[in-house]
Amino acid sequence: MSLIQTKNPRFSIRMATPVDAALVVDYMKKLGRYQKMEDKIVATPERIEQLLQSKQGEALFGLWDGEVVGFAYFHEKSSAFTGRAGLYIDGFLIDDSMRGEGLGNIVMQFLSRLAVDRGCELLEWGCLDWNTPAIEFYRKQGAFCVDNMRIYRFSPETLQANAALF
Repeated sequence: MSLIQTKNPRFSIRMATPVDAALVVDYMKKLGRYQKMEDKIVATPERIEQLLQSKQGEALFGLWDGEVVGFAYFHEKSSAFTGRAGLYIDGFLIDDSMRGEGLGNIVMQFLSRLAVDRGCELLEWGCLDWNTPAIEFYRKQGAFCVDNMRIYRFSPETLQANAALF
């Protein structure tokens, strides 16, 4: 487990491994509680372990004096609209007790560096429209909102049913 030092000597980052799957799920549940949609977090440690193992998903943890105080879950993506590759952040949370310390800024800067180092030109994520603190945080980072699109999704059952029709 190698730690990545940041500008703040008390804050470091480490990349998750498959054995961290339960901790990823714990942080997703914390995020779900914050977003008032905990019941939508149905990931299991086994599924997250599989995603981390296959590299279909990645995660990082932010550590303050060696204790985990935040995380981000992300994966690679590409866009046929822009012809660019990028990273998509699917989960991002800094513990309430550590907000305002600049740790979210550091994690976003790290993810930006990681994307650039991988040849990406995009870093993208979703945000609930009522989450004003997060929206303000992202705007301060220089992000803009793609607000003319809704995201649609097939459930696993609908995906199977639709695939069976082919």
